[in-house]
Amino acid sequence: MIVLLFVVHVLIAIALVGVVLLQKSEGGALGMGGGGMSGFMTGRSTANLLTRTTAILAALFFLTSIILVVLGNAARAPRSMIDEAPPGPVVPLAPSPAAPQVPVAPATPALPAQPSVPLAK
Repeated sequence: MIVLLFVVHVLIAIALVGVVLLQKSEGGALGMGGGGMSGFMTGRSTANLLTRTTAILAALFFLTSIILVVLGNAARAPRSMIDEAPPGPVVPLAPSPAAPQVPVAPATPALPAQPSVPLAK
């Protein structure tokens, strides 16, 4: 679907460039003059046709651009980690190999606290 829409988008872009280049330049921008093809496509009705065609192609270009962005971002929608199931069974990590265990002597039990000075009777 996206590939077909992208091909249509490129064809619309090429057609839009072609229609814009067919139009007569009226401003003479950059000193280029405006009358290269004097006999081809002259008249008021042709200008209206090219203007309408340009507007329609531009609207289609914007529409296909927006649709391509929406379809392209649909798969990248942010998801919550809570809603997702874990990818597979959870395997506990094995303890990392550490230094060999040396048996430790049990600690001596703490002696009850006795006063340092004998109590007088």
